[in-house]
Amino acid sequence: MSRPVVGIIGNSYLMNDQYPTHAGGTMNSDAVANVSECLPLLIPADPRYVSVEELLEVCDGFLLTGGRPNVHPEEYGESATNAHGDFDRARDAITLPLVRACVDRGQPFLGICRGFQEVNVAMGGTLYPEIRDLPGRMNHRMPPDGTLEEKFALRHVVKLSENGVFHDLFGASEVMTNTLHGQGIKTVGQRVLVDGHAPDGTPEAMYIKDAPGFTLSVQWHPEWDAINDPVSRPLFEAFGAAVRAWATGSDTRLIQQSA
Repeated sequence: MSRPVVGIIGNSYLMNDQYPTHAGGTMNSDAVANVSECLPLLIPADPRYVSVEELLEVCDGFLLTGGRPNVHPEEYGESATNAHGDFDRARDAITLPLVRACVDRGQPFLGICRGFQEVNVAMGGTLYPEIRDLPGRMNHRMPPDGTLEEKFALRHVVKLSENGVFHDLFGASEVMTNTLHGQGIKTVGQRVLVDGHAPDGTPEAMYIKDAPGFTLSVQWHPEWDAINDPVSRPLFEAFGAAVRAWATGSDTRLIQQSA
């Protein structure tokens, strides 16, 4: 029996400083294939090559990945500054309308890091360009040195809403997560429910209120060691269940509500 297809949003990347590619971390594919038990399909997120309509037909669900480029601030009505970093306008052009279409259709997606921020912007929210510059905030960025294990190590607690979706999913009111992001939510988008926060108040977990499908998103990187991590594994398992439900015509809302 064929596996349902999860479209993994790729990032524009210049290999060897000269060769343009679309790239996706292998840990994303590993989590989708071995924890969600779905077929990972890397998407070249560029409207020159794909359309939202085609992606909705080809894929059963979507993984909105992290990435170094940030959502362009023009997408939420602000001007770009040096603090906003690099951009990928082609990805913006695909993912933002894709999120809105999935919310309307009930087609499942899981947002990670930049993907978490994309969901907020797609729903009308805004972002801070640099969390660590705000009074009282932690430095959430990836450590500049060390091994991958050290960079993706668990670094802070996320406190979850009591009896909320993520609390039910993880069976705990607090979980430990890694943190590798510079930007974060400033104003919350329409229907976006923030369901978990870092100790400094930074939003870390959210979903879309009254959405007809699975819309869970997190600011951390659960794809790292997803098969073994006690927080990552149930998240990717719930996502996989939602994707299979969509592929078979079942109600994916039950997956999110029972998460």
